[in-house]
Amino acid sequence: MQTITLAVSDGTQMPAHVARPAQAGPYPGLLVFQEAFGVNAHIRDVTERFARAGYTAIAPALFHRTDPDFEGSYTEFGAAMPHMQALTEDGLAADVRAAHAWLASGDGGGATAIGSIGYCLGGRVSFLADSVLPLQASVSYYGGGIAPGPRGPGLLGRAGDLHAPLLLFWGGKDAHIGPDQRRAVEDALIAAGKTYTEVTFSQADHGFFCDARAAYEPVSARHSWALTLAFFETYLRRETA
Repeated sequence: MQTITLAVSDGTQMPAHVARPAQAGPYPGLLVFQEAFGVNAHIRDVTERFARAGYTAIAPALFHRTDPDFEGSYTEFGAAMPHMQALTEDGLAADVRAAHAWLASGDGGGATAIGSIGYCLGGRVSFLADSVLPLQASVSYYGGGIAPGPRGPGLLGRAGDLHAPLLLFWGGKDAHIGPDQRRAVEDALIAAGKTYTEVTFSQADHGFFCDARAAYEPVSARHSWALTLAFFETYLRRETA
């Protein structure tokens, strides 16, 4: 594992945590997008878990324009708000392109099959990445802000631009992303004729995958991990076979 710095097209510099499989490749590539709490110990651990599963994984620091080293506390969400509010779709699109270009480069192992996954804020970014990059697969865990809501108009206007099959995970007890928002995402994907899989864990709340959060739900986390690996096996490893 290592931290690298990527040049973004708007002239900014973006740190990113990188984890690689132990043996020589080539391997598929994965973009791993953070929660609102930064590229913290949990996100670094997830990135390394994907490396052990046989993927070259990179977790870019999406708050690099405001605080490239930000790691927030799960009990102090307010500290993350200024960084989240400073994000723009154009800036995020530039960030995901920079990370994708690294995976496809010699430094990143020259991955030809690349997917994305994100959690919370990162779940929204994974949806966005699928719309701007030629990905082979994307996964979104409880991606707030994909559907229109109190914080903005959402990303459903980009549904027709999605390149890759999409796997969506939701928590049935998630008060932040209710049934109406989940249904709006599904309706947009159906209307756009996109390939998607949607899983709602009835016993899970927002953030259920993160074992550092009070909302961690181990059964849902274990099942979603298995489904994620199977999804990437289908759409990423098939491309490199």
